Amino acid sequence: MDRMRLNLFTMNAVTHVSPGAWRYPGDRAADYTDREYWTEVARTAERGGFDAVFFADVRGIYDVYDGERETAIERAVQTPSNDPRFLIPAMAEVTDDLGFAVTRSTTYNHPYELAREFSTLDHLTDGRVAFNIVTSYLESAARNLGVGERLDHDDRYDRAAEFMEVCYALWEDSWDDDAVKRDREAGVFTDPNGVHTIDHDGEWFSVAGPHGAEPSPQRTPFLYQAGSSDRGREFAAHNAEAVFCSYPTKEGVRGYVEDMRERAADHGRDPDSLGFYPGVVPVVGETEELAAAKHESYRENVDVEATLALLSGFMDMDLSELDPDQPLEHIETEAIQGAVNAFTSADPDREWTVREVAQFAGLGSTSPVVVGTPEAVADELEAWYRDLPIAGFNVKEVTRPDSLVDFVDLVVPELRERGLVADADADTLRERAGGEGPRLPNDHPARR
Repeated sequence: MDRMRLNLFTMNAVTHVSPGAWRYPGDRAADYTDREYWTEVARTAERGGFDAVFFADVRGIYDVYDGERETAIERAVQTPSNDPRFLIPAMAEVTDDLGFAVTRSTTYNHPYELAREFSTLDHLTDGRVAFNIVTSYLESAARNLGVGERLDHDDRYDRAAEFMEVCYALWEDSWDDDAVKRDREAGVFTDPNGVHTIDHDGEWFSVAGPHGAEPSPQRTPFLYQAGSSDRGREFAAHNAEAVFCSYPTKEGVRGYVEDMRERAADHGRDPDSLGFYPGVVPVVGETEELAAAKHESYRENVDVEATLALLSGFMDMDLSELDPDQPLEHIETEAIQGAVNAFTSADPDREWTVREVAQFAGLGSTSPVVVGTPEAVADELEAWYRDLPIAGFNVKEVTRPDSLVDFVDLVVPELRERGLVADADADTLRERAGGEGPRLPNDHPARR
């Protein structure tokens, strides 16, 4: 069978999705500003056979909970954070094969600038870059970036669809494969006849082109997305090559994957070309007793109020206004629909209360926590991998970098022994993730 693919799901911030873990003895989350911290993470991930480091990112502060931002600031709820793009050259320099997925917003960026940024990074990393496409969900981000009120959900996806049309035209169509000549004798570096304008004039953007960068190894960076609302799923089915999903149960992941595969086929794409990466939170110890004790000590360090502040931002719903024992009903929100769906739809036989959600989500938000020996954790991952049509996992941290080190040193050898994790013979991230070549597949809309 094909190999299990692994991404490290992290953030250039003190806290990502395990609020309060920065207080744990020995945790180095506060070193997120240190370049050497990140180069160590890169070396460890590559040693563990990871395909990529997947960087989440936000452009605002979590201020939905109790209508204030003080909780997020005081308790380091994804605040403070730094731009992940600037870590990549340093991390790429100390690795040979590891890829890097960067979250960038189609709502608060311009496609011409973003296309140039990713072409540059793809050149510098020899084709190891991915674009995690998001539309941004925090109202505070809209205020920070001077656009007034946040665009409504469908408008954000309308803008995103056109945004990607512009990027695809720049990456795929603006420069011919043989445009760059580098002919010293003739004095011709690039044949002007091989460089074309794109002349895009749409509702959201007017971009003449041509692209300012020559074609990079992948041209278009490898594409991730995590749409969960109906509109988000349609967008992902049209654009994504890999899809991140976060559900606490196999049933939730299975339903999501089946739906997305049908949507991809409706868009004229091969459903098998989409790779699905559910999140997982491994807590591993040399014995069951040590693993259980570690898990309990992690739970004791969960910051419940910080978790509620994080989830309030995810769900665009002030959880401080709800009774802790009130059921969390399925509602439509303007933020991350998947955060609601993960609890209310993935396990329809269970009625989650606000208190239960906060207790569960304190370690890795909406993903399952797998606790046990290296063999037990590998058993659980193998069961998910064999039972579900998934490509692999986004591995979430609790403590940093110990969660990654434990996984690489204890679980990965077990997965390698089973033939589930192996070094990939690939030049680019797209090929490492299962693509037949460095370019987008021919059935992707950008190639059609």
